[in-house]
Amino acid sequence: MLRAHRLKPLEDKTMRLNELKDNQGATHRKKRIGRGIGSGKGKTGGRGVKGQKSRSGVTINGFEGGQMPIYMRLPKRGFNAPNAKTYQELSIANLNRAIEAGKIDSKTDYDGAALVEAGVIRRVKDGVRLIGAGKVSKPVKLHVSGATKGAIAAVEGAKGTVNVLDEDTVYRGKGEKQDRSGKVSKADKKAAALSAAPVVKAEKPKPAPKPKAAPKPKAEVKPKAEPKPKAEAKPKAAPKVLYTDGATDGEPDDLKKIKGIGPKFEGDLNAKGVYYFRQIAAWKKADVEMVDKLIDSFPGRIERDEWVKQAAEFAKG
Repeated sequence: MLRAHRLKPLEDKTMRLNELKDNQGATHRKKRIGRGIGSGKGKTGGRGVKGQKSRSGVTINGFEGGQMPIYMRLPKRGFNAPNAKTYQELSIANLNRAIEAGKIDSKTDYDGAALVEAGVIRRVKDGVRLIGAGKVSKPVKLHVSGATKGAIAAVEGAKGTVNVLDEDTVYRGKGEKQDRSGKVSKADKKAAALSAAPVVKAEKPKPAPKPKAAPKPKAEVKPKAEPKPKAEAKPKAAPKVLYTDGATDGEPDDLKKIKGIGPKFEGDLNAKGVYYFRQIAAWKKADVEMVDKLIDSFPGRIERDEWVKQAAEFAKG
């Protein structure tokens, strides 16, 4: 009699979301440190020490565990010059924008202070350096501490002028080395000094001096005619500026109302005896030139800002 085989039921291998899990050994329990010395990670918690060296992100004297520290791995080149100058750069593009906006005119000379006053640059720093290339729409007169060849060519192409104040400074191009062909080394200087040292030689006996011939009688010198007295030159009339010994005609006028006169210039004018608008309104060309030299200002400021014209308007009231 045949024994009937018992059939095994088929396993259900359907994947279900609630049965998803990592493979065995893929995850570990979190290490709990500082739970007593019996846990194996108590007290210092595997750090080995307490205090600063047990904290993360701390290096003492750049120590990196024995490997070459980064401050020794990186190369060191160059130096920081203690007397380096910082120049305010003015590009040709910004200069042309200021010209088109009407901030700069062709009749005025502009230095660093005038460019700041016109609103072209914010500050002068150690000087203004003109850089860049391009085209300038109108001629300008600039007085700057330095300028590139392309910038000078752009300004002069518009029939303007660039006056470089610090002409002794030589600007080298990027990567261009200094010319040391004319420099003498220390060894050559020592050799030249030794060769120039005097060599002591044995003195030879000097020959007896020859008798001098009798001097010839000199011809009689005729007396020179006395020069005729020159006519005294007439002294030039000095320019007259209306000065006073103080604010004698009532309260002094507020000279700061004139464009271009600030507290400093007002103090300088008061020190020279100028207190009223009528005094400035009476200035002539010679008076303007004299006052230009008396006050510490850029030449031509009085004519450029039209102090005399403004003062005449204020004097009328």
